[in-house]
Amino acid sequence: MDMDLIPEPRRTWPAPRGAAAAAFPLDAETAVEAGAGTEGVARWLRAYVGAATGLPFPDAAVAAAADNRIVLEIDPAAGPEPGPESYRIAVDDTEIRITGGGAAGVFWGAQTLRQLLGPDAYRAAPVDAGRQWSVPAGVIEDAPRFAWRGLMLDVARHFTPKDGVLRCLDLLAAHKLNVFHFHLTDDQGWRIEIESHPKLTGTGAWRARTRWGHRASELWEEKPHGGYYTKDDLREIVAYAAARHITVVPEIEIPGHSQAAIAAYPELGNTDAGDTSAVTVWDSWGVSPHVLAPTDRVLRFYEDVFEEVLDIFPAATSPFIHVGGDECPKDQWRASPAAQARIKELGLADEDALQAWFIRHFDQWLAARGRRLIGWDEILEGGTLETGAPGGGLSPGAAVSSWRGYAGGIAAARAGHDVVMCPEQQVYLDHRQAPGDDEPMPIGYVRTLEDVYRFEPVPPQLTGEEAAHVLGAQVNVWTEVMQDRSRVDYQVFPRLAAFAEVAWSALPAPGERDFADFEQRMAAHYRRLDALGVEYRPPGGPLPWQRRPGVLGRPIDGPPPTV
Repeated sequence: MDMDLIPEPRRTWPAPRGAAAAAFPLDAETAVEAGAGTEGVARWLRAYVGAATGLPFPDAAVAAAADNRIVLEIDPAAGPEPGPESYRIAVDDTEIRITGGGAAGVFWGAQTLRQLLGPDAYRAAPVDAGRQWSVPAGVIEDAPRFAWRGLMLDVARHFTPKDGVLRCLDLLAAHKLNVFHFHLTDDQGWRIEIESHPKLTGTGAWRARTRWGHRASELWEEKPHGGYYTKDDLREIVAYAAARHITVVPEIEIPGHSQAAIAAYPELGNTDAGDTSAVTVWDSWGVSPHVLAPTDRVLRFYEDVFEEVLDIFPAATSPFIHVGGDECPKDQWRASPAAQARIKELGLADEDALQAWFIRHFDQWLAARGRRLIGWDEILEGGTLETGAPGGGLSPGAAVSSWRGYAGGIAAARAGHDVVMCPEQQVYLDHRQAPGDDEPMPIGYVRTLEDVYRFEPVPPQLTGEEAAHVLGAQVNVWTEVMQDRSRVDYQVFPRLAAFAEVAWSALPAPGERDFADFEQRMAAHYRRLDALGVEYRPPGGPLPWQRRPGVLGRPIDGPPPTV
């Protein structure tokens, strides 16, 4: 089977010797036979592959021919191992048969089929009306290594309009990624409509101006920036993701990274430690000192928020709710008599333990409603792993996004908590892709395509039982220096393709991975990205219009530490 598939499938076989034909030809009579549970995949095939090829793919139930069809079916035994995302594609001269362990497996098989058709299958309309489309004969059996294969998109620092989010979901699906972590709130903007507290978007969704480049830059974009998603926008996004077998993980930051919320409702801040009425939505980057007050009033306010979040993001498609929990400066709590009184009342050791109490409150609140809390690895601090701590430890279902390195994930896994590995030193895609002055707004360590390809989510320190708590991995796309879709495309691609193979494929140890083979397959994948209109970083470096000369970044020299 001649192909350049990304991510690389588990097993492939060519057509048997002496087979009647080396390929299955598609034409206007090629029908789709959708078995029970695969109807959504059939709709996707007609909408996307049908648009690119110009073929109607009629329903096999009304087609005249008994062969010349694409068969979609579910069989729990499909693929190289049992699982709802496993699949098998068998192609001969009479049919293409995609069998999945579940509907998700059938969908991932359809993504592989699209790759087999060539780069023009990624276009929105046919470029050659007379083209004969065909799929090489053979067999593919495939299954993912990890159940969590994600991307986090920060829409707070720079807002991504709804159509951009839908496009992002299509790009995730094309790479067999199945988790969309939606960073909806931060110091620089609140992006989700909350009807019980309308000023969160009325005030909190807009900032007066925006710093251009790193926070040390003296350049400004002197115009308001913002936007938000209505509840119906978000329900549309959730449904669109679900149709592509993508889980959406909404993130509402607490108790830090909350300046936009405090600007909208000053009473959420530590009013006895400063004048919160003067707080505005932040126009710069970094870690704001403005954090939520640890009061019952604030807890009730955010319970209101999360009630509406749970309504927008149903449990079937969003079992996890992300609460942030990172980078919470304690200066205001130290200066606040109310915060100090709360520490004494609860019998807590210090302000770190107060933050842990805040997180535990919403951990228990979410668990009581059938959801699982997930937070950045700071949620492990302040005694949250100690079941004897005031208020109890984290619930067994709570999970950790390990971002400061591997250490948080290792500690969480050893304590029996599930982990998503996303160490900033390895898979933060705001980090620059090459050394030198040509990289636009260069941030962080150099993380090349090959570096991402050699990322390993499971630390060797974990035992087999502990490693089973590593749900998977995700890349994080922080948008301080990504002002628009073009900048996001540049930072994310082509590295997302390398990450997709790491998260999906059964690769050897990092040093043994065949990057030369991956790079060769990328030659075809670049053409797919071209057809999709993705403005990726070319292998030879940025194009002239992708550079940002004179805009300050924050490059870090040397290799990143493994921590």
